[in-house]
Amino acid sequence: MINQQYKKMLEGKSVIRELSEFAAARGGEIGYENVFDYSLGNPSVPVPECFADVMRGLLGSRSSMELHGYSPSLGIASVKERIAASLNERFGMNYTANHIFPTSGAAGALAHAIRCVSAPGDEILTFAPYFPEYGPYVNMTGAVLRAVPADTESFQINFDRLEEMLSGRTAAVLLNTPNNPSGAVYSAQTLTRLGELLRKKQEQYGHDIFILSDEPYREIVFENVEAPYVSKFYDNTLSCYSYSKSLSLPGERIGYVAVNPGCTDAELISAMCGQISRGIGHNCPASIIQLAVSQVLDITSDMSVYETNMNLLYKELTELGFSCVKPGGTFYIFPRALEEDAVAFCKKALKYDLVLVPSDTFGLPGYFRMAYCIDTEKVERSLEALRRFVKEEY
Repeated sequence: MINQQYKKMLEGKSVIRELSEFAAARGGEIGYENVFDYSLGNPSVPVPECFADVMRGLLGSRSSMELHGYSPSLGIASVKERIAASLNERFGMNYTANHIFPTSGAAGALAHAIRCVSAPGDEILTFAPYFPEYGPYVNMTGAVLRAVPADTESFQINFDRLEEMLSGRTAAVLLNTPNNPSGAVYSAQTLTRLGELLRKKQEQYGHDIFILSDEPYREIVFENVEAPYVSKFYDNTLSCYSYSKSLSLPGERIGYVAVNPGCTDAELISAMCGQISRGIGHNCPASIIQLAVSQVLDITSDMSVYETNMNLLYKELTELGFSCVKPGGTFYIFPRALEEDAVAFCKKALKYDLVLVPSDTFGLPGYFRMAYCIDTEKVERSLEALRRFVKEEY
């Protein structure tokens, strides 16, 4: 008999993927340039030219075995040293290579981090609205994901509800700042308060409570917004990073876990990740990609288009009467729908070739997400469709 758990998961396909597939099919009918596809968060800006230069240089100067052979199971030592040094310089940390574990993107980082700090039956808390894949990421380990209701005024943390939900079963808090889907960036005040609360609860319950900080959008922060480094506020933090967004490398699948040196058993966790890899069939990223990324750690793609697109959409949405917290980063905006049923709202939008994602999948009904990682020219053309949609339907 095939595994019934995975079979049942086929009944709950990703809404985001389904909408992306609809957009592609509709594009085959009318031309994809005429479909205003805000469904998928796929980086739209080019990889930095210097990364391509580094790749060419490596291919011309290093041996085939060095570039294409197996990576050490805990990652290439020189790469980990460079990542640690970069983080130390940028954020005032004191990582060493032993605190860094290269992974296949932030998803791979989370797969390891969750297993490092939890056991079956433990609870991991996250904050609505949240990336829907957190459900399978956590629940498939035997731990249980619970969502703290949102503070919809600011999309900072709802501390009253968090304190109610923390318990002796809580192993970790999983957070994402800058946030998918809201675009909110947690303030230093929010992170300070979170650290204080978790330290108090650790003492109360007599065991560690970890922060798992999901940080793929760390470099996409807008003007006059500061994105504090989460590990600076709480020792028991595992940072999960990806170069998919900062370098526009989603297909290369490279990221890392960075273990706060002040974390309980910090010197063991990276090695534990290697053991976890054995159980989930994970291999470190390709050697050539590790080596190339290590040469451009403090460089990003030109991501200014995301802020341009955000400002266009925020202005239009608010003028049309949508309630919306202005994003501080990412390439997402998360307005309240013009009716309670966000699924019905987004279905009506499809008649205008506007592909929007209903918020139910993010754990907060009544909103919708727009991923504006598309050309500005297309955003500008979509505004007329958005106006017609609102005028004719509402």
